[in-house]
Amino acid sequence: MSKPTRDRFDDVPRSSGRVGAHRAEAPGMNGWVVLLWSFVAALILIIGGIFAALVVMERITLFPEAAPSATPTPVETGVVDVTYSVMILNASPDAGLDEQMRDDLINSGWAAGSVFATDSDRQDFTTTTVYYIADEDELAAIGLARLIGGAEVEQSDAYASLNDTGAKQLTVVIGVDRTTTAPETPAP
Repeated sequence: MSKPTRDRFDDVPRSSGRVGAHRAEAPGMNGWVVLLWSFVAALILIIGGIFAALVVMERITLFPEAAPSATPTPVETGVVDVTYSVMILNASPDAGLDEQMRDDLINSGWAAGSVFATDSDRQDFTTTTVYYIADEDELAAIGLARLIGGAEVEQSDAYASLNDTGAKQLTVVIGVDRTTTAPETPAP
């Protein structure tokens, strides 16, 4: 048998791997790129899962309803009406507060004959309050309360018997909140 003759295919190096139609494509991604894409995909899935859980637990509202806007209620400022007669009762332990308030009202425009001041039979009334009888007297009572410095306003006919004249009347009861002396503390 004779030895075969050498041709060009005998000089192909054997270490190059597959040759010809059976050659595989070189992969476009290496291991680090695949690892990076898997971290990105995992992060997106985790964030999406947390968001979905918050929506299901109703901690996040996707389409919140508009909150109803509160319409502000107008605050009555009252009207200072000097045609009313004013009865001032001092229901605090400080003497002279009724006369001082009487002088302040006279200086504010009230006639001296329409402002009366006296001591009350109580000396422990808590808060200075302006009392009025009829509904139409409310604005005048609010105006008087603002004029004397932030007294409360209340509708009551408890002091209606003090009005002998039959004219429109407001009653101011001076409370302990207007005193200048500190209340006594009991000794131990």
